[in-house]
Parts: sequence; structure tokens; C-alpha cells
Amino acid sequence: MPKLIDCVAAVSFDLDGTLIDTAPDLGAAANMMLVMLGGRPLTDDQIPGLIGAGIDEFVKRVLSASGVTPDARLHETAATLFRNLYGQRVFQRSRLYPDVVMTLHTLRRLGLTLCCVTNKERKFSHALLELAGISGFFAAVLSPARPEDRKPSPSLLYSACSQIEIEPIDMLLVGDSRTDIQAAHAAGCRVVAVDYGYHRDQPLEELRPDAIVSNLKEIMELSVRPRSGTRALRAIP
Repeated sequence: MPKLIDCVAAVSFDLDGTLIDTAPDLGAAANMMLVMLGGRPLTDDQIPGLIGAGIDEFVKRVLSASGVTPDARLHETAATLFRNLYGQRVFQRSRLYPDVVMTLHTLRRLGLTLCCVTNKERKFSHALLELAGISGFFAAVLSPARPEDRKPSPSLLYSACSQIEIEPIDMLLVGDSRTDIQAAHAAGCRVVAVDYGYHRDQPLEELRPDAIVSNLKEIMELSVRPRSGTRALRAIP
């Protein structure tokens, strides 16, 4: 069988939980926000399960986990405070996942166009990629301009395909969550899920990605499988 990467022209990556473990800095900013608002700080273990769907939803989940039931005014105050705090520390404790740089180098050497498609706000996603030293790998970095554009909407993937002038079937999305898989399915892209990210213990296999991997470098060895009616492949290290 042909390899999956030989059947696509481009690979798009989710950011948080796929390329970079951002939970430490998100958690630190969230706890500073909670302390300033009189809330109870959260543990490191609580943070990954709250990440996803953008900052406003993350802040809402953080407040709820801390025992705070915010009204609209408090939520707006908390979200503004969080953005200010997080903007000061987007890559202080965050770290690239293993073999990310090697995988990006290899894919680009193979002639594939690379994109980053993330629900993270633009000012944070660009700063994070730059500080992590990987911004130069990506031909396009797409963040939602409107809440309705966030994954699982296919809008960002459509925009990525349009920018690099390919059809969705020629795009592979690599992500860590239900929203990534659903966005890829809606757009008609192929999709590989990583099992180490912020999927909130959701059973990724039931969502039928094309494959599930435990390390990004494994995507280079995946074979193509039929698009429907079979279970996701799980790469063997």
C-alpha cells in the first residue's frame, strides 16, 4: 500500500496539544487570573482537560473548575485579564513535543507544504510559533477571525487549502482532539490523531481518524487505508 504522506500535497498541524505542550503556561496564567479574582487555583492535572475551543471557553471552564459561577461581566473581566497574563508568558514553560522539529524538517524536505491550523488567537499563535523556533516551517498559519470559524468548523481548513491552492482531499490534518477530527471530516481532508494531547480522555478511535499515532514521526510510515467502514490504524513505534 502507498504511504499516506505520498498521497497528499500538504500537512496542516493543530498547535496546542499537537506541536507544543502549552498547558504549563496556560495553567500558570489561569491560576494568576484566579488568584487576582479571589478564586481557588487549579492543579496542573486539571488544566489539559480544560483546553480547547478558544480562550473564552477555556476561561469559562477554568472559572467553573475553580468553583466560580461567572456572570457575563465577570467572565469578560476574567477573559481580558487572562489574555494580558498569558500574553506575557506564551513560551516560558511550554515545550515542543518529541521529534516535532525532525518531523517538520523531513516533511518539508519531501516537498510537502506545511500549515498550522489552530483555534488559538492569532496574536498568541504567531508569538508561540516564533518563540518555539518553528514559525519558518509554515507556509500559512490560520487562526479564526470569528468564533464560528473555529474547528470543528471546516472554515480554517478550506482557507488553508485555498491559500496554497490544493483540494481538501490533498490535505492531511494532524491534531489531538475531537474538534480536529470533525473539522477534517467536514472539510473532506485526511486526518491523523495524536494520542498524547488534550483530547479530554475522549475515545479518538471511535471518531475514525485515518490513523492514531503516539509520536509525530510515525506519520511518515503510515499506509493509506480505505476512507470509510474500517477502524483507524494505530501506528506501532
